[in-house]
Amino acid sequence: LLVARAMGKLQSKISFHTTKYRADGSVGQTGPTGAPQQHSPAHTDAVTSVAALKPDLCVSGGRDKSVAVSSWRSGAALRRFIGHEREVTKVTSALDSSRVFSASRDKTVKMWELHGASGPSQHFPGHDLVVTGLAVSPDASQLCTGSRDNTVCKWDTETGECLGRAAISRNLVTHLCWVPGEPYVIQTSEDKTTRVWDSRELQVAHTFPAKQHIQTCCDVSQDGRYCLSSSSGSAGHGAEATLWDLRQTRGRVCEYKGHFQTTTSCVFLPRGPALAPSIATSSSDSTVKVWDQGTAGRG
Repeated sequence: LLVARAMGKLQSKISFHTTKYRADGSVGQTGPTGAPQQHSPAHTDAVTSVAALKPDLCVSGGRDKSVAVSSWRSGAALRRFIGHEREVTKVTSALDSSRVFSASRDKTVKMWELHGASGPSQHFPGHDLVVTGLAVSPDASQLCTGSRDNTVCKWDTETGECLGRAAISRNLVTHLCWVPGEPYVIQTSEDKTTRVWDSRELQVAHTFPAKQHIQTCCDVSQDGRYCLSSSSGSAGHGAEATLWDLRQTRGRVCEYKGHFQTTTSCVFLPRGPALAPSIATSSSDSTVKVWDQGTAGRG
């Protein structure tokens, strides 16, 4: 109920906002009736990834090989970046940064400047197969990438230099995320494990016990104390999300069970003054579920 009320208040603020972004990035007034403007879709094919960029902006990547920056308030695509040769698989950005990063099936990663030219400002080639993991340090100075080629790489975002490369047999990377305020990167894999990498030496600092199914996605809480991973599954078997302790026991805290097909994504929800810590999961069973982080009960 609290979540519903919060969403209702948010929708009310959006509906009565008096300014809207135009597609060229400027800000203009709505019409006299306050009717929302209609905008062309950000992509011409399926959207494969989305990430927060600034409080009112998000970045997305698609099968159309493009990267778009959009306003969530108006739905307008403010910038569109073209340069990948195949579909974009992941996008990310250090929050409140003007740098956007994208990974692709063309085996490369590119960096784009929100207020710069339409072409990439930096290239990161080096993987042998599709790039499936992408995480940027909080200060946007370093980048970690992972691939189905079993490797994780670290890059200098200013020079594009590869600072390290680590290979682990059968480590088909599915997702990467950086621990806030720490030199650690969380990585999920098709080998059913979740790893913690120390980015300084690009070595595995910890591996959580293997699950029964492929780990599809991961996320880290803003305080850096916990991480989430999600599992593949079918017919009600597997498809859970798992909460792991990063600070003390480095063990499993609890599981969130209820999806009937692969859980494709998991995320910690922002804390609200009247809301308990919560997480959200999405699944191939066409549902999104919100859970109480501590009790694993659904909201």
